[in-house]
Amino acid sequence: MKERNGSRLLIVIGTIIVQMGLGTIYTWSLFNQPLVDKFGWDISATAITFSITSFALAFATLFAGKLQDKWGLRRLIAIAGIFLGGGLMLSSQVSSLWMLYLVAGVIVGFADGTAYITSLSNLIKWFPEKKGLISGISVGAYGTGSLVFKYLNASFIESFGVSTAFLIWGIIALAMVVGGSFLLKEAQEVETKTASVTAQKNYTVKEMLKTKQAYLLFVIFFTACMSGLYLIGIVKDIGVSLATLDVATAANAVALVAIFNTIGRIILGALSDKVGRIKVVSGTLVVTAIAVTVLNVVPLNFPLFFACVAAIAFCFGGVITVYPAIVADFFGLKNQSKNYGIIYQGFGFGALAGSMIAAVLGGFHATFTVITILCVISFVITLIIQPPYTKTEPKEKKARRPELANRLG
Repeated sequence: MKERNGSRLLIVIGTIIVQMGLGTIYTWSLFNQPLVDKFGWDISATAITFSITSFALAFATLFAGKLQDKWGLRRLIAIAGIFLGGGLMLSSQVSSLWMLYLVAGVIVGFADGTAYITSLSNLIKWFPEKKGLISGISVGAYGTGSLVFKYLNASFIESFGVSTAFLIWGIIALAMVVGGSFLLKEAQEVETKTASVTAQKNYTVKEMLKTKQAYLLFVIFFTACMSGLYLIGIVKDIGVSLATLDVATAANAVALVAIFNTIGRIILGALSDKVGRIKVVSGTLVVTAIAVTVLNVVPLNFPLFFACVAAIAFCFGGVITVYPAIVADFFGLKNQSKNYGIIYQGFGFGALAGSMIAAVLGGFHATFTVITILCVISFVITLIIQPPYTKTEPKEKKARRPELANRLG
């Protein structure tokens, strides 16, 4: 038992190192203006790079499980780390936008998403009795990576220039992800049977997509991701336009988002194991709806603006954390990375939807209204959703459904 616990501790450490290396991509906004200053590109065109990275990240989760089956976890994450670091290092040599889109967008995003989903899902399988807490540790490390490297990459840019900063960033990210991969060990199906509460069966992707629960979970996840990602993208502009803050003060909200996002991941992940994961998601939707409504209709001042921003970031971080565990609770641990990869597409669509709605309907207020409505709809879904089961399921397993339902909230 001590040997197994020691092995699990090394896997936790390895996953934290990997996730911190992956989370560094969320410092991308630091590079936009320096690239514009160096190459004379349009700021909007340059900023599209991170949208491409986000879509490639989400898209990669559809294939990561199959690649893991083929190559094994450790090898896959090491390869992903090489491509992630290599893409960032190649970014130091770009001289055109299309090259930047390819290496910093497609290559970096795909590598990041591949390592993210597989290392997270593997860690959950090692701790089936503490899925919420362990998700919080893993996803919290991802957020911590973005927070730490916000200062490191800013220093690299200031000291060495944007191109050399890409090179240094790539070397460090490659070392972290590849180095962390050596501490990982793939969880076996036999080890997942130690869970005190398990889903009634291990659903394949095809079986999962035949259930209504898969689509309802997607709607909830899409809503939460759109709310959080839209705020992250325009938080400084909201502070200037709606709260009449000066640019420097409003910019502090960027750091605030990173801090509360990370805190939400750790606290709500652990809380979900005690009170139920669906209950946690329900609470985040209510808080998000209230905070967005305040931003939308109440005259804002400094403390009110920052309180709303902190609340939304905290809730977004919490939902991102508990959702892998929710998918495992509903559809089993065996195919968790593949199943979560499907639901995770809500992240990609959510990243696009907020800005698209703003462009079509005309700005912050209309988008906030849509987000509030979606939060209410998703909250209602959380009140009625239950794990799926089949008509052929043995009676003794059906009898365990109330216990699982209590765990979910």
